[in-house]
Amino acid sequence: MLSLGALGFLLACVFGSYLTSGGAIAPLAEALPFELWTIGGAAVASFLMSNSLHDVKHAVGKFSKILKGAAFTKTDYVDLLSLLYFLVRLASTKGNMAVEPHIEKPQESAAFQKFPRILANKFATATICDYLRMVGMNADDPNQIEDVMARELKKTLNEELHGAHALQTMSDGLPALGIVAAVLGVIKTMSHIDRPPAVLGAMIASALTGTFLGVLLAYGMVGPFASRLKGVVEEEAKYYEVIRAVLVTHLHGNAPQVSVESGRKMVPNQHMPSFEELEAAVSSVQI
Repeated sequence: MLSLGALGFLLACVFGSYLTSGGAIAPLAEALPFELWTIGGAAVASFLMSNSLHDVKHAVGKFSKILKGAAFTKTDYVDLLSLLYFLVRLASTKGNMAVEPHIEKPQESAAFQKFPRILANKFATATICDYLRMVGMNADDPNQIEDVMARELKKTLNEELHGAHALQTMSDGLPALGIVAAVLGVIKTMSHIDRPPAVLGAMIASALTGTFLGVLLAYGMVGPFASRLKGVVEEEAKYYEVIRAVLVTHLHGNAPQVSVESGRKMVPNQHMPSFEELEAAVSSVQI
């Protein structure tokens, strides 16, 4: 909602100062629909040309993140660390085979059922289960596991960032598309050069609206939205880095408490639980 509020404030500042300084709204109102048709339509067409159908659907699906922000809260991180603590403690005390029932059918696991938001996150659940399953198959070299996880998480992050990159590319092209609309307006004006100055002035004002709209959309809307989406995706990626940190520390032979503490250090500062909060949460895990 902060993004929408900031957008409203931006428009109020731009158009409010224009009107307060004596600008007339009529030329803008008259030209805006046609200029928006030209610039917006060309921007959407360029977006479709430069992306596959899968990427288009993926990018459009990410728009809600711009308004809602990152999906994970402090509670989500505490739950994740609590689940991981249970699993690595179980593996440390009873062996890797004791973890197998939980990771083979997580939907039926009492451990995963205790944390429904984690179970609903298919990628998080798959990441936890897949790498614990690899450990059960004697792939217990911590350096190897860390390398494989790092490459997978990097690949996933790059794919998730595609929507932000696509929006940024659109933002970069909008000023040029605004110039295209303005040039078309100038061509139209020149074809009516025999008209009175008042008419030509109105036509030139309409043409300049294209340049104005292209720049406003690029730097006042689409560009900031792209930056916002990039920040949200990068923040959410920390959730999966917590999983990597805990599992790799566990494979290095550390105690479960040390493993989850290493994961806690990967939590974004605004969501990071204190040492005491995490200790209380994991000590109360009864599954």
